[in-house]
Amino acid sequence: MARYTIEGRTGAWEVVVGLEVHCQVITKSKLFSGASAVFGDSQNCSVSTIDAGYPGMLPVINQYAVEQTVRTGLGINGKINKYSAFDRKNYFYADLPTGYQISQFFHPIVTDGWLEVTRENGEVKKIGIERIHIEQDAGKSIHGQVKGKTFIDLNRAGVTLMEIVTKPEMESPEDAGNFVRKLRAIVRYLGTCDGNMDEGSMRCDVNVSVNRPGDGFGTRVEVKNVNSIRFVKEAVEIEARRQIDAYESGEPVTQETRLFDSDKLETRAMRSKEFAIDYRYFPDPDLVTLVLADDMVARIRDTMPELPDAKKQRFIDEYKLTEYDARQLVSEKEVAEYFETAAKGNDAKKVANWILGDLFALLNNEGKDITESPISAENLGKLVGLIGNNTISGKIAKDVFAIMAKTKKSPEVIVEEQGLKQVSDTGAIEAEIDKVIAANPDKVSEYKGGKDKLLGWFVGQVMAATKGKANPGILNEMLKKKLS
Repeated sequence: MARYTIEGRTGAWEVVVGLEVHCQVITKSKLFSGASAVFGDSQNCSVSTIDAGYPGMLPVINQYAVEQTVRTGLGINGKINKYSAFDRKNYFYADLPTGYQISQFFHPIVTDGWLEVTRENGEVKKIGIERIHIEQDAGKSIHGQVKGKTFIDLNRAGVTLMEIVTKPEMESPEDAGNFVRKLRAIVRYLGTCDGNMDEGSMRCDVNVSVNRPGDGFGTRVEVKNVNSIRFVKEAVEIEARRQIDAYESGEPVTQETRLFDSDKLETRAMRSKEFAIDYRYFPDPDLVTLVLADDMVARIRDTMPELPDAKKQRFIDEYKLTEYDARQLVSEKEVAEYFETAAKGNDAKKVANWILGDLFALLNNEGKDITESPISAENLGKLVGLIGNNTISGKIAKDVFAIMAKTKKSPEVIVEEQGLKQVSDTGAIEAEIDKVIAANPDKVSEYKGGKDKLLGWFVGQVMAATKGKANPGILNEMLKKKLS
């Protein structure tokens, strides 16, 4: 498997990428308090005295948040550690009222996981996951509302975060984007994180270094808080090229934290990490060791849903789809459910073609996702069924599809209202064929003289005469007999 390289002025460079993905866990309340963890409340309206760092307030662990993390650990093929512990990560920031963040540094709850991603050329790349640890989120600093002032919203303070740390095993922007896409699909299938990167509930710190082929790792640079799959790929590419330019110009690459500017397509220095920040981790004195009961882990394992890889293989085996089509259909849980509903009792391959072609084009054009589709899965299945039983032709189906998108009516109703049923009456078709042949003796002579491609022209003429409703199979067979 050849490694991805970037060509610089002085030769090829390899890229090494590791990710730290922060996922807000779907829970009703926060990690250590009973305050609401639901996104969208008015500023500072979902804050308890624990979240606000009042003296004397003691954290109490949210069991469901732990279960959600275990579920995610199983989803990424990780080792669930029976014993884990919480530590205090000490640093000052205005949106961190306590002056420390409760996290898991020394003993995380999940270790040694992995995911496989499929590259564009079909290669499968296995990417190791070092750990998942649970921690509480910080609040949010709001800039720019009033000149010279920063406001603090603590609604997010204390919300449960899973930090998913990969090994430095990604070799390209494509690998990084594919990993985030795969991870996002898994947590959405599991119901442990909504994956809404635009709302900040899933965000990435991207670690990038470059080196000459065969050399050891170069200096690692962290790009903070990247909030879309496209931006992850762009951040890797742009930061790698910046480092290559620096090395080739004789400039040092320093270990630092940078920000990605998606408008200017550049990374900018945020703070130096030449010397590691001393967070002074120590075990949280208010929280005892977290011990997981064997039956709890077993219960969660028994209730795991079918995940994308298993669903993809089932679609290939059960519905006879190509690997590519199956991979596209399982990339989002809602798309997979839509497909299975539409495919029930129908030609699954044709259903897949309609979804991946016409339906996706419609949704992209309207800026909607599958849950907002104006055409229900049941109605798309009925449309494919009408083609299959020769009620309508594939060409007429395109027109019916467009009407369905505008009216949300079922295809049977549209076909009946518009009089679009396919003509399979051989007598009616023969009459139109005879008219076309009689009107075009020169074309008939050319066809009989060896211009076989003219058959398509005759088909088109009869189709035009029947307004596209002649059964194509019957029409072709009858035309060949008449013309011979």
